[in-house]
Amino acid sequence: MVLIIAEIGVNHNGCLNTAKKLIDVAVNSGADIVKFQTFKSDELTTDMAPLAEYQLKNSPEFINQKKLLSKLELSEKNHIYLKNYAEELGIEFLSTGFTTQSIDLLARIGIKRWKVPSGEINNIPLLKKVAFQNQPTILSSGMSTLGEIELALKTLYESNLQKDKITVLHCNSAYPTPMEDVNLNAMNTIKECFDISVGYSDHTCGIEASIAAVALGAQVIEKHITLDKKMQGPDHKASIEPEELHNLVSAIRNIEKALGNGIKKPSNSEIKNIKVVRKSIVASDYIEKGERYTADNLSIKRPGTGLAPTMFDLLLGMKSNRKYKPNEIIDLN
Repeated sequence: MVLIIAEIGVNHNGCLNTAKKLIDVAVNSGADIVKFQTFKSDELTTDMAPLAEYQLKNSPEFINQKKLLSKLELSEKNHIYLKNYAEELGIEFLSTGFTTQSIDLLARIGIKRWKVPSGEINNIPLLKKVAFQNQPTILSSGMSTLGEIELALKTLYESNLQKDKITVLHCNSAYPTPMEDVNLNAMNTIKECFDISVGYSDHTCGIEASIAAVALGAQVIEKHITLDKKMQGPDHKASIEPEELHNLVSAIRNIEKALGNGIKKPSNSEIKNIKVVRKSIVASDYIEKGERYTADNLSIKRPGTGLAPTMFDLLLGMKSNRKYKPNEIIDLN
């Protein structure tokens, strides 16, 4: 079953009430996990770190990353509150830790799995600390090469995290991602290169890419959500609103059903149509008993309740066992 992560990230805008509403949206949509981001701005960035282009466009009032992120932090108390709220509603709480201190916080509150963001794929100390938790781990690979993914996986393996606990998400770290840059085929390149479970972290404006990723074999889908794309904040415009999330979850579950088990045989729903749609060998003219069957006195017509057309060549030259009228189904009794 595809694991669907509703990424709230920082779209709560520092407001617990907004965060709760977004958890409600994730629960009502049928998502499996609701995810936040864990950091302290002074641990994550210096005053010299500029805003990314999309951050500058969506939050022009801030002069640097540190100022922006300081408004979007969640305290440990808030983490515990939101985790309890999510679990009471039956959805798993997850948060991405951006620093080793964040990993410590998340370990203290007892999350069940770990998410390494794309920007930390080369952060060896953080990767080692995540691996030490020895729990299911999701590694995002935006902005990275196969070589960088390989090094990150090597670090996780050498820190005793087993491969079967790791999923690598193909990702493009542009917010929003242009369709021509999605490159979904790279997801299966990752799968083939490293023989590992894969998924897709989707930063496009719509839901099509996520649905296609599931059809291609994604085991995890991560998608940013918002109450309203017009809200102030860096990530809202690259997120989807509640109705879109509901449609995404519904589409993914339908795709899972449609993919099936890969065994080619008539399905239960189509078996009843076999006799209606297929054909039988019938007399095309009057045939006397003992008359030999020929291509001229036999034809193939619906329904498929008699001898299958695969028997046509075998019948040629055989003697008729009885009289037949035109369109009467031939039998061998």
